[in-house]
Amino acid sequence: MKAFRTLQFGEAKLESCPIPTPKPGQVRVKIKACSLNFADLLMIKGKYQDTPPPPFTLGLELSGVVEAAAEDVDPTLVGKSVAIFAGQGGLAEYGCFDANLCVPLPSNMSHEHAAAFQIAYGTSHVALDYKANLRAGETLLVLGASGGVGLTAVEIGKRMGATVIACARGSEKLKIAQQAGADHLIDSETEDLRNVVKSLGGADVVYDPIGGDLFRSALRACNPDARILVIGFSGGDVPQIPANHLLVKNVTAIGFYWGAYLKFKPHVLTDSMSRLFSWYEAGDLRPHISHTLPLERAEDALELLRSRASTGKVVVTP
Repeated sequence: MKAFRTLQFGEAKLESCPIPTPKPGQVRVKIKACSLNFADLLMIKGKYQDTPPPPFTLGLELSGVVEAAAEDVDPTLVGKSVAIFAGQGGLAEYGCFDANLCVPLPSNMSHEHAAAFQIAYGTSHVALDYKANLRAGETLLVLGASGGVGLTAVEIGKRMGATVIACARGSEKLKIAQQAGADHLIDSETEDLRNVVKSLGGADVVYDPIGGDLFRSALRACNPDARILVIGFSGGDVPQIPANHLLVKNVTAIGFYWGAYLKFKPHVLTDSMSRLFSWYEAGDLRPHISHTLPLERAEDALELLRSRASTGKVVVTP
């Protein structure tokens, strides 16, 4: 089979390797789709918090069809379409994964949508609902609003009844955020984020996967008692938070890493995914996939993330 692997940090390439055999507790999946995340770029460099030692196959989340199971696994899983968040292994034609990670797909969900769904929607829903307690009528500011997680934050924020301010770079990306339900748009290339948000009444919740100067401006645009979610630093700059600003305005800074809940509170993720799948089945959520490429073009797919040329999700189909 073919797999896109990191053999040493700083390098990743397509390789031929044996089709794996399931170990106890595992199933083998014929992979139909794998969506890319900013974390994949960090893992190539060895800078992601959950990077395995090389060699390893990239691809945090995937979907496919179970084609074999170990003897200790429920045999009725074989033949089912599933989504899996595994942390690695998705950029390949086949993979073996723990059976308890398999989530059966809703009947109306494609493999491409399933691969693009878990991390992006899961991150935004748990962050906004469980961590920030976003309430109907509040104002949500979403930075990086056309990106993989940012766009889902716009959708979910509207679904939860918030007024959503979307911030992104350029008019084309802002159009995508507007189509997802954003009420107000801010072009981070040409507009002053702090002044515009303040003119709109300030932010009650900030969703920030970018960091850097945008974080600092958003913090200054927060209302008293606001919550600012630290989701990631795709802008490359980890901001230092002035604690006196938090104190004076009663602002809460909340760090959030979705994948960690698998280890210490997995029910938070499973409860969230159940809710999200029900919203998908009802037609309330639709993943935005800007590019779908074959496995042979995995490097091109990663470059779309690296150069910020994509909106929503990039999906690779083995």
